[in-house]
Amino acid sequence: MTSASGVLAGTTVGAVNGLTARWAGAASGGTVFSAVGVWPLLAFLADGAGGAARGELAEAMGLPAEEAAAAGRELMGALGGMRGLDSALGLWTKRTLELREAWAKGLPAQTHGVLTGDEGADRDALDAWAVQRTGGLIERMPVVLTPDTELVLASALAMRTQWLRPFEEWPVMPQAGPWRGRTFLGLRRSSVLLDRVGMAETREGCLTELKVLGSTGIDVHLLLGEERMTPGQVLGAGVGILEGTHSVVSGPQLPYGDVGPGVRVEKVRRMRPLPPTLDVTTVAYDMTAHHDLLELHRMFGLTTARDTSRGHFPGISGFPLAIGSARQSTMAKFGALGFRAAAVTAIAARPGCAPPEPRYVTTTIGARFDRPFGFLAVHRRSRLVLAAGWVTDPKPYREDEGY
Repeated sequence: MTSASGVLAGTTVGAVNGLTARWAGAASGGTVFSAVGVWPLLAFLADGAGGAARGELAEAMGLPAEEAAAAGRELMGALGGMRGLDSALGLWTKRTLELREAWAKGLPAQTHGVLTGDEGADRDALDAWAVQRTGGLIERMPVVLTPDTELVLASALAMRTQWLRPFEEWPVMPQAGPWRGRTFLGLRRSSVLLDRVGMAETREGCLTELKVLGSTGIDVHLLLGEERMTPGQVLGAGVGILEGTHSVVSGPQLPYGDVGPGVRVEKVRRMRPLPPTLDVTTVAYDMTAHHDLLELHRMFGLTTARDTSRGHFPGISGFPLAIGSARQSTMAKFGALGFRAAAVTAIAARPGCAPPEPRYVTTTIGARFDRPFGFLAVHRRSRLVLAAGWVTDPKPYREDEGY
């Protein structure tokens, strides 16, 4: 929820980030997902749910059901006020479906559209909404439309940010690990801001965090764990850092040597006196993912709500409704100049990264992200995770692209 100053409350941030951490625990392979795209939909469903479905949705949200609608509205309002982020919520129903006035009034204004029953026309309209609301980053609404689809509730997010300091493109050829023998489009830069990198000790292992700051207040945190750590453990630990669960030793306090995953601190000789530097090497990536949320129905509180033998949302309509489809389409692109990501989530209800001898010595921190790693796109002020992912297939380096 938001305070009078417009700052998103810690309870809501914690609830959404908690869902991010749980979803990360189920992640495998290269992926990108957005819990903040799902959470408000669960909130509005919980507000109109009854029985066991109401309790399950509240548990998935991490807030009482009676607070759901207000929290959903305030989250959508806060997202709408974030620079570099476009967000929207949409609702489409059949003309014959009568909505409870109290529930409909609880949704953000100008969200309600109509399902005509013409599957082709409805599909075109929903796809056009996804394209418009994400600036073309997502081209199709991830929903299964059937003749008996009564209601579609969807959210769209699109985020763009330019790096405060861009990277230089360069081929990267890992010498060890799962990416050995391949050549990727690498990104390199040097900075005197040593605190952009840090190390955290967690129960699952040691984690390296690198913050790449964006111009709109949206940053991307790159996360490299020990090789034995799973994607869920790495991303979960990254969320733990945001929540203050894990303390971080920042770059200026790191000892000399190989101090953690991908990080080495050493004294180097220079031709002229220079301040300590942070040298970063990572890779560019451009990825998409599609998620069927019903495959993780317990996590999202949709177990009972799938049962089509009866209705579960008496607060939405007197007509019995059950969840027939719940999906999310996402994308993320990390390059030399900035970051873009988008997510569209839809729930449908149906019935039921040898010169001369130098004279000077300085400290250099080298950070290399040249094996699979995670990332969190984070709103700097609120520490809300907007998108998360795991990089397994970076962009290849092509000779015709140059350096």
